[in-house]
Amino acid sequence: MTKKLKIAFQGEPGANSHIAIVEAYPDAEPMPCATFEDALSAIASGEADLGMIPIENSVAGRVADIHHLLPASGLFIVGEWFLPIRHQLMAPKGTKLTDIKTVESHVHALGQCRRIIRKLGIRPIVAADTAGSARDVSERKDRSVAAIASRLAAQIYGLDILAEDVEDEAHNTTRFVVLAREADWAKQGSGPLVTTFVFRVRNLPAALYKALGGFATNGVNMTKLESYMVDGNFFATQFYADVDGHPDDRGLAFALEELKFFSREFRIVGVYPAHPFRATFSEKQD
Repeated sequence: MTKKLKIAFQGEPGANSHIAIVEAYPDAEPMPCATFEDALSAIASGEADLGMIPIENSVAGRVADIHHLLPASGLFIVGEWFLPIRHQLMAPKGTKLTDIKTVESHVHALGQCRRIIRKLGIRPIVAADTAGSARDVSERKDRSVAAIASRLAAQIYGLDILAEDVEDEAHNTTRFVVLAREADWAKQGSGPLVTTFVFRVRNLPAALYKALGGFATNGVNMTKLESYMVDGNFFATQFYADVDGHPDDRGLAFALEELKFFSREFRIVGVYPAHPFRATFSEKQD
């Protein structure tokens, strides 16, 4: 009998990361972890085979912790997954909408469901995560308290869904990266690929401009560029980037060569298949 793949995620059973694992790896065993650090440690130690980690959301922006933790973790990206986020308003069985006085959830979920909260005139209370809120509400059995979480969380914790798909924006989508201990580059020419890398430029005038110039001149599409401080140092800025293509593609190879010339640090974090959701990114023409 083949051993089940164990995939770490941050949060409790029923979290959106749990749903992403179920969709992407239906036969895997999801492994809940209290924090992102715990999830990354489980992958690094071999306790988990992979990790499903959210990196950005179309409404809330980047998941800040990850941009600090990922480069330092020594782990590699081997895949990505896009999950449309659908929030449900739930409460103990038998609760009516008019019973609810407060609603608990993760700060992002509350921020993404402002309309229903305002419409019902209930007080939002920030909790650690969506699924954890559902568990707490289930355990307390207080009909004046609701949670905003996933449909899976409502099933797991035996709650009634009082209002479905209560998110303000229909496009609300989270991008996850699949992390592994070892690098596993996708094969060149195997379809649309993404290359992710981190770098620090030399402390020279226009170093970033020069480092990135090669991507423009070689026709390489950069889909993400993020900067963040290293060790709280205002002058040590590290960059995280996603580009289309494989490092051995002629244009990208030249662009990376130029980038390395103007960088004091450079590391490829992953080369992996682009998720089909990216095909919906095409920009509207004026």
